[in-house]
Amino acid sequence: MARATWLTRAGVPGRYVRRRSPEPTEQRGRPVAGHLIVCGDDPLTYRLASELVTQHGRQVTVILPNRRRNHGPQISRLAVRVIESERLDADAFRRARVATADAVAVMRQDDVGNIHVALQAQELNPRVHLVLRMFNLGLGLGVRTLFHDCVVLSDAAMAAPAFVAEALGEAAPVQVRLSGRRALHVVAREAVPESRIVCALADTRGDRTVLLPRDPASANLVLALADTDDEPTTPPRRKARPWAAIVLIANRKLVQAALALVVLLIAGTGVLAMVRGDLTWYDAAYLTILAALGGADANVDAGAVEKILQTMLTVVSIALIPVVTAAVVEAVVNARLAIALGGLRDPVSDHVVVVGLGNVGTRVIRQLHQRGIQVVAIDKTDDARGAALARELDVPLIVGDASREEILRAASVQTCRALVVLSTDDVVNLEAALHGRALNAGVRVVLRLFDGDFADRVERAFRIDVSRSVSYLAAPAFAAAMLQRDVIGAIPVNRRVLLIADLPVCAGSAAVGARIGTLNAMDGVRVIAVTHSGSTTWSPGADRQVHVDDRLLLVTTRDGLGRVVAATSA
Repeated sequence: MARATWLTRAGVPGRYVRRRSPEPTEQRGRPVAGHLIVCGDDPLTYRLASELVTQHGRQVTVILPNRRRNHGPQISRLAVRVIESERLDADAFRRARVATADAVAVMRQDDVGNIHVALQAQELNPRVHLVLRMFNLGLGLGVRTLFHDCVVLSDAAMAAPAFVAEALGEAAPVQVRLSGRRALHVVAREAVPESRIVCALADTRGDRTVLLPRDPASANLVLALADTDDEPTTPPRRKARPWAAIVLIANRKLVQAALALVVLLIAGTGVLAMVRGDLTWYDAAYLTILAALGGADANVDAGAVEKILQTMLTVVSIALIPVVTAAVVEAVVNARLAIALGGLRDPVSDHVVVVGLGNVGTRVIRQLHQRGIQVVAIDKTDDARGAALARELDVPLIVGDASREEILRAASVQTCRALVVLSTDDVVNLEAALHGRALNAGVRVVLRLFDGDFADRVERAFRIDVSRSVSYLAAPAFAAAMLQRDVIGAIPVNRRVLLIADLPVCAGSAAVGARIGTLNAMDGVRVIAVTHSGSTTWSPGADRQVHVDDRLLLVTTRDGLGRVVAATSA
């Protein structure tokens, strides 16, 4: 029976601890039985292969179109066997020896194509464990009966909540539902009673984040039992302000010219009322407006001041009508263009600007919209994956290059609360972030970057609030799925990750007879619950003994998961 799952969140892996082979080639050697096959050449494929090799010591074969394109060069520098094939077909799988493989991960960004590739792999090895990367999880769940053993994962679904939480300045957006009505969520320590805390996760207050600190009291981020009856609150939507649209669609120079003319009219009214002492202010305004509109007749008997004033008002009238006409025409044209192109029709403030409507950006705008947050989207094309969703949700979409200042101005970045830059081009992302910060010094900038070291330097040098890599966020989940480890959730903590795992204790394993305190003493491991004969004990004591067939619910680092799996396996 196929099984389909996806992790609620994913986080950032730590450093690599294994040396990479400098010249891996397809001829390096035949893989032994039980190797892993990864298909793709994008950043997530690279991170996954690196995770499997450096963190778990597995033998990996990567099938990619060309080792010189995309992330082929980086993948080739890993200690992996590389198969070059423009097509993912039976011949490529035979060369990768899929018949003896433990698992195959299909990592291309093509849902239907990935299903086809997985079917080919299953034909050659009916017992192989399949991991499919899919954007449309509904489609993935729908086709799961086609496969003997299949896990469906979406990197976009994993990464999007983390970007949303960072944009809103919230804690890690993790809620893991367990059996029954239990659920765990990540919160700040001060936001939850001590009685509901099940694990101290991290101390993030210093320059260096400490995961699973030895002193639980030092953690400011904790894992706590959630009240499943609580419904998430949705912020009220901002009411529309119809008259405020004039501010948006009017040209600033036209507004300034119109204001200057109004000031002249008021001044003319005042002077006329003072010169003609027999005129009321109403009559003076009447004569002034008529003169400005060209309706006043010349009066040779008038005094010098009145003649000068009348002449000035006549000149004003020449400028007034074109200015009014231009303002009306521009307002109509701008409004029509905004409607046609999906741009802003009303002024917005305190909104979130999302750049890039690919897989991740699409999910980000949906989740922000579901929470009642105003969103403005930017993409370089009007046929991006998320463009249709933006129109469906009535989210304004600005079409253009987000690295250009005028495009960011069109999205009202100068009044937004957060700028989330999610395109796949690091250069464009950085340019957009810097222009956004220049337009709005107080804006919260969340930046998508691939290279972790570069991202750290960017944060420090340019005062970027948060930078994240989607492949970093998702790779641990895909690695756990390939290794068939029951990881039920992952917690991003800055640029690192904690995993929530549910592991059985096998007969003959090193953990049998050990005490919970011994397992907790392992680096990067915390046991938060033990289930025995259907009964679950939360926060078990350090002296509790581990028995065969116990199920351990743990929070671990990536390295810690490998250690505890080795301890609980026969």
